[in-house]
Amino acid sequence: MFGFLKKQFVDVIDWLEQPGDLAWRVPFEDREIQNGAQLTVREGQTALFINEGNLADTFDAGLHHLDTANLPVLTSLMNWDKGFRSPFKSDVVFLSFKEQQGLKWGTGQPVTVRDAEFGALRLRAFGSYSFRISAIEPFVDRILGTLNSVTAASLEPQLRAAIQTSIATALGSGGVPFLDLAANQQALSERIRVEVDKAFSQWGLTCLSFYVESISLPEEVQAHLDKGSSMRVLGDLSNYTRFQAAEAIEAAAGQEGGSVAGIGAGVAAATALGGAMAQGLGSQSAAGPFSPATEEDPTATIEKLHKLVTLGALSQEEFDAKKAELLSRIR
Repeated sequence: MFGFLKKQFVDVIDWLEQPGDLAWRVPFEDREIQNGAQLTVREGQTALFINEGNLADTFDAGLHHLDTANLPVLTSLMNWDKGFRSPFKSDVVFLSFKEQQGLKWGTGQPVTVRDAEFGALRLRAFGSYSFRISAIEPFVDRILGTLNSVTAASLEPQLRAAIQTSIATALGSGGVPFLDLAANQQALSERIRVEVDKAFSQWGLTCLSFYVESISLPEEVQAHLDKGSSMRVLGDLSNYTRFQAAEAIEAAAGQEGGSVAGIGAGVAAATALGGAMAQGLGSQSAAGPFSPATEEDPTATIEKLHKLVTLGALSQEEFDAKKAELLSRIR
């Protein structure tokens, strides 16, 4: 009989949280809290007393003995008379205010933004972030509710959705070109963190850190930028010819059974490509094999360019554009 009665009262209340825990409701299972019970709240924790859905009293870190004297709001809600010393029932919830670190975020789908230089772009990005509880009431009302516990893992899908929206807002309103953003990821990280923090605040959370570890374009757009960068680095058509010849030699040498003939064919194709492009563009370089004084017939140039299309050294789009230009010269 004594053992049965002992189970009906709780005289020690504490919480040993695990990494990632945000909130935990003490499972009393129809038991009552003994008047004068010991409440232990550890560093980084807060204990809440909730009566019939109303947030009553809060206790910060320390050792507390529970009675009507240090539960004034709960005492008022339950209409206790002064000196009332019976056991009482109440929901007790522990919250952890520790920083939740090392969380990952990423754009599941590309985010479309308007770039100052390239127009509409679809960007992918990923990185890490951290957060913690900052406001009790919105967290209890909008996140905890009647749940028995809340963890960082259970909130991650919701937080990542807010992050993706914040990324679009931060990048779309900044007016900073993509190339400048990619070159200064620290400033980009801080800009997005501000927007993320605004979104998190509705749930009583604050974003303490936010890092952009990588930001990239779709593969086809990146390939176009790489091509343009290569041409700018090469500088002129004579350098381009030498670059193509070197590429051909390397490719031929790497082929199984590669021969001098194969290397020679690659060099010839690269040289013909550079010469044809130089002639078509009216190259003024004195070192080049063509000059305005020895300009070849446009029809012959078109034939050479067509051979390069056959060899795969020139795309059909580039050939069509050059062909239209050369035909316009025939009077």
